[in-house]
Amino acid sequence: MIHIEKIHHVAYRCKDAKTTVEFYQKHLNMDLLVCIAEDKVPSTKEPDPYMHVFLNAGSGNILAFFEITGQKEMSRDLNTPQWVQHIAFQVKDEQALIEAKNELIAKGLEVIGVTEHGIIKSIYFFDPNGHRLELTCAVGTTQEMIELKEVAPRMLEEWSQTKRPPKHSAWLHEKEFKK
Repeated sequence: MIHIEKIHHVAYRCKDAKTTVEFYQKHLNMDLLVCIAEDKVPSTKEPDPYMHVFLNAGSGNILAFFEITGQKEMSRDLNTPQWVQHIAFQVKDEQALIEAKNELIAKGLEVIGVTEHGIIKSIYFFDPNGHRLELTCAVGTTQEMIELKEVAPRMLEEWSQTKRPPKHSAWLHEKEFKK
C-alpha cells in the first residue's frame, strides 16, 4: 500500500528563473535551495534545455519552477478562469495575514482581500509569471472541520450526479452573503 509522507515539491513553469527566484525571496522570504540545469530531460531524454529552481516554502515544503528555452513562450490555461489555478501558502493567523497584506502592498503588489471563506481567510496576488498566489490562515473550528469532512463524500456524489453545487457546506459563506 502506498503511504504518502508529504508533497516533496510542486513545479510550475516560469518566464525567467532569476526574476522568479528574486520575487519569491523578496516578497515571501523563500530561500533558494537548489538549481538543476540540463540540456536533456532526464525522464524522456528529449533535448530541451532548462533551469529548474527549488525554493524553501517552509516546514519541508518546496516550490519549484522550470525555465525552458526550447519551447513556445509560456501562457496559462486559457480555458480555465484565472482564479482557479493558484498556489496557496498558509500563515500563522489572521494578524499575520493582515501584516503580510500590508507588506505586499508596501512592496508595490496589488492584493485582493482579505476574503472570508468560512474556515479560512485569504489574500490573493500574482507572481511575475502570472501565477495566482494565495496567503491564507485557518480560522475554522475543529468541529467545523469534522463536519466538512463528514459531508464531503455526500457532496462529491451529489456533484457527480447533478453538476450543481450541493448545499451541505453553504454555511461557510452565509455570513458573507448576509452583509
